[in-house]
Amino acid sequence: MKKLGFIITVLLLGLFLAGALFGIEKIGKKVLLYVHIARLYTLEPDQRLAMPVSEVSKKAIEDTWHAPRGADRLHQGQDIFAPLRTPIYSATPGYVYNIGENNLGGNTVSVVGAGGRVYYYAHLDSYAPELAEGDRVDTRTVLGYVGSTGNAAGTPPHLHFGVYAPSGAINPLPLLTDRKAEPGDKPKAPATARKNRQK
Repeated sequence: MKKLGFIITVLLLGLFLAGALFGIEKIGKKVLLYVHIARLYTLEPDQRLAMPVSEVSKKAIEDTWHAPRGADRLHQGQDIFAPLRTPIYSATPGYVYNIGENNLGGNTVSVVGAGGRVYYYAHLDSYAPELAEGDRVDTRTVLGYVGSTGNAAGTPPHLHFGVYAPSGAINPLPLLTDRKAEPGDKPKAPATARKNRQK
């Protein structure tokens, strides 16, 4: 598995360099993101995740895993209720893979972490300023703010938090741990946003 990850990394790095030589910056950035993701696939998945909403404890979450949603589907995640516009943090180190909208999730952010797991944050009121696809994040990075977009319109504000392994959706609740505030700990901007401000 590690050898395959290394081969994929070398191939994608070659594509990135070719893209950079020909001045195709956007393609080069996308290829670099895939290099990072390929490396993440070679790592063991996180067994503990930081609570993505800081003012919520694990015991305050009602388990909504596989609760019926309509006639034809089950809930594939946990709903974490919090006041409107409460900051949402990344539950794990990784890279922002997607920022966008869809009918069910409304405003969403997807982060890829170790083991190739995708961490899905949905129903956001808004995104963190300057958050961009390809940004490196950690557990102190704000991704967005609690809302009720998508199919959550008209419901109390909450974060839908989903975890997707290469084999399918898994229940995030057993993996969550309460977020511990550290002295002087401040939310941090994604890596590219910090770089842009330093220029």
